Amino acid sequence: MKANQKTLHRQIRCQFQGKRHIPLVATDHEISHGRDITWTLRAKAAPEHIREAWSGTSWIVEMAAVGTRDGKTFRQTHCFLTSLRTTPEALLQLVRDRWSIESWHWIRDTQLHEDAHRYRGNGAGALATLRTAALNLLRLGGFQSIRSGMQAVCHDITALLAMAQRQPAANSF
Repeated sequence: MKANQKTLHRQIRCQFQGKRHIPLVATDHEISHGRDITWTLRAKAAPEHIREAWSGTSWIVEMAAVGTRDGKTFRQTHCFLTSLRTTPEALLQLVRDRWSIESWHWIRDTQLHEDAHRYRGNGAGALATLRTAALNLLRLGGFQSIRSGMQAVCHDITALLAMAQRQPAANSF
């Protein structure tokens, strides 16, 4: 739930403030890629006024990510509606999986400007496939940064072809 739904966002956020009883809580901790993050999911049954306005909603969810990224502290909190009826741990995993997908799309848009393209028909799928191949080649080439990888090979066809012919290591899958 983004803040563009101001009333709903405020209604959900208010349900998790103060000393209200939150029946469903799940946490996970991750240390990798220069990050030390604790994920906390809190969920409760959606109040009647939200269920009436958003049919099918069963739970309201607050997801907080707190930790350090490259030595800098951060805190992100997001609110969700869901019709799923599952355990808090499974819901936490689903949200984290979704964020993983979103981070991939963020890279595609910020580095490759994919959302700015207006291809239609088969061209859109073909170019998306080429962009995916390019990102994977840069990662296999050992580049930690997509931007630095693109700068390194964008004017060097020999380096680009060498990357395309490189065989992945046996343990890279």
